[in-house]
Amino acid sequence: MKRRLLLVSNSTLHGGGYLQHFASNLTRRILFVPYALHDRDAYSKTARDKFKTLGYEVDSVHETPDPVDAVRKAEGIFIGGGNTFRLLKSLYDSKLVTEIRKRVLEDGIPYMGSSAGTNVSTISINTTNDMPIVYPPTFAAIGLVPFNINPHYLDADPNSKHMGETREQRIVQYHEEPDTPCVLGLREGSMLLVEGSKATLLGSTKARLFQRGKHTTEYEPGSDLSFLLTDAQ
Repeated sequence: MKRRLLLVSNSTLHGGGYLQHFASNLTRRILFVPYALHDRDAYSKTARDKFKTLGYEVDSVHETPDPVDAVRKAEGIFIGGGNTFRLLKSLYDSKLVTEIRKRVLEDGIPYMGSSAGTNVSTISINTTNDMPIVYPPTFAAIGLVPFNINPHYLDADPNSKHMGETREQRIVQYHEEPDTPCVLGLREGSMLLVEGSKATLLGSTKARLFQRGKHTTEYEPGSDLSFLLTDAQ
């Protein structure tokens, strides 16, 4: 498999600017997908301005008359964050889910996702943190990796008076359902680099892996997580 993916928890870190905390392995011309936010023009300008400082040219898929053709001609794809339900619905409405999967898995063009863009790269959006403000036809996502991710993963604060469910409890509830894949909790500042059959945790923070019926596991930056790419997980 030719896949080249950079799956990022968040686009912005506290104290830093948009996309400031990482550099991608994308080509010099990127097709940006701004579907996760309502104001696509403003979102595209933010992405275009930032990537220009890094030496990249950006085309936004919402500015093209034929989104499918734009994906078919793309050299690299970046899907940004926002609301995951809005994003996935727009991808299905534009008939891009299958096209993106083909370009990335069969043609080998690089893909980068942050937050919601990371969510839709996985099996499903079942482990997103977002509210279902719109209804996609299915929760099934692009499927570039055979597991789910929870971006912005937060550890429970023992000093907090918040009585609601923790992020860990919600993921455990997901795994109470049968045939649910493992979930990689990406904390702020962490990202997963996938090159073919190799997956490496990058960034400045640990990631937490949840597997149905097993204890959770912590992984340090630099860890080899290639075992997540097998269908057995």
